[in-house]
Amino acid sequence: MSTIRLTSLGRKLLLLTLVFTLLLGFFSWHQGYTTQLPSIFTSSYRHTCSPQDYAAGQWTQGRRFKALEPQNMTKQEDSLGFSGFTGCASSREFYWHLAADREEQYNRFPAAQTYDWTPGEKCTHMRPLDPAQLVKDLVEDGGWYLVGDSVTENHFFSLSCILHGHVIATPDYSKGGSWDRGWPQNLYLSPSSPMVSSISFPEGFDIEKTPLVTFRRIDILFSKEELVEIHRSIQPPGTDLEGNTLFSEEAVWTVPSAEYLEEFTAPLPQANYATMVVGTAGHWTVTLFNQTVPSGIEGVLNLFEQAMKVWLGKVETYVDEAQAKSAKTPSRVNASAKNMKRKRAVIRAYLPGHEDCHSHRKPWNEVQPFVWSWYNWGEIWRYNGIFEKLLTDRQSYPDIHYLGIDRPARLRPDAHTTGDCLHIMTGAGVLEGWTHYIWQYITREI
Repeated sequence: MSTIRLTSLGRKLLLLTLVFTLLLGFFSWHQGYTTQLPSIFTSSYRHTCSPQDYAAGQWTQGRRFKALEPQNMTKQEDSLGFSGFTGCASSREFYWHLAADREEQYNRFPAAQTYDWTPGEKCTHMRPLDPAQLVKDLVEDGGWYLVGDSVTENHFFSLSCILHGHVIATPDYSKGGSWDRGWPQNLYLSPSSPMVSSISFPEGFDIEKTPLVTFRRIDILFSKEELVEIHRSIQPPGTDLEGNTLFSEEAVWTVPSAEYLEEFTAPLPQANYATMVVGTAGHWTVTLFNQTVPSGIEGVLNLFEQAMKVWLGKVETYVDEAQAKSAKTPSRVNASAKNMKRKRAVIRAYLPGHEDCHSHRKPWNEVQPFVWSWYNWGEIWRYNGIFEKLLTDRQSYPDIHYLGIDRPARLRPDAHTTGDCLHIMTGAGVLEGWTHYIWQYITREI
């Protein structure tokens, strides 16, 4: 009898030991360290790479340097090979995005393509960017919905190059005709992608109808009418706005917030988005809002902060409603909807351009101060700071994340398109780094 009692006690002690070890392992992972755990328990734990850690690195001439450095660019098509792309699915302003549309700037190639971003030392365990795995994740875990201005369109085009061979882009701008900057642009899974046979498709997913990635040109996140109402709501009592117009005649592309939030949260087969990637600040200027902002940039920043409070609340409401609807949908897949991944938004820190960018031929080691502070470039850090401050309230905004990953771009004055010093060339590693880190963040860090 004593042997039986000892065995039973031993089993209980063993069970308690295992539970304690697992709890210790979870706590250590949550705190970002696992060094005190036995190797058997640490092998499957993920290593954290926060946005701050990622952005703490440097540009170095990497694996492509020896292959590209001695070569010269003789034709537009060379830009694809220098960038390591087999092609790009998107046809919109093709060689402008690749910064290969002006022969007098061919001497910038291939130097701009020889640099790789080396993240901070805490991010040494990041997965390499794998287009095939990214495609699989965009189907199985949900697609990306890109919202922002023409810099976000730069990002969309770069994605179409990374995923070339796996995706089809619409619209097809190569056919000519008229087009509008506000048209949605999409990447669909190509039936000829070698990944099709290895993907577990969600119930209702339609290759012809369900986008993997969508870009919407929405410069200021709200319609003009919505911002007029927000502006009115924050004026002191008795303020006379009669006859005043909030906006100048400066061009801006936008739609009502409900329109794109409904599209983002729509069910299959219309949509399968899990992540909204947002970038805004470039059009929040005194030239766009100059008619009723007497305090200049301070007035624009105040309007921006109040508008973003409204916007963050709307995003959370739409995410909550989408989750509730999904839980009520009768299907085999949605039977366990309460355990499904929630939709989320990530705010990519906006970035200013670089003054006199086309005179530069290599990255900086440190961000340099502005001389002239064109547009609102000298204040972009304040717009980013507003998002960062608001999103410290994790209880109110649990599904919205701020990614302060602007530093790699700030260090690349040599990586702009040919016609201006704000837009970013595809293939120099800046835009591709955004894709790499966002993918890392939503699949490993959240």
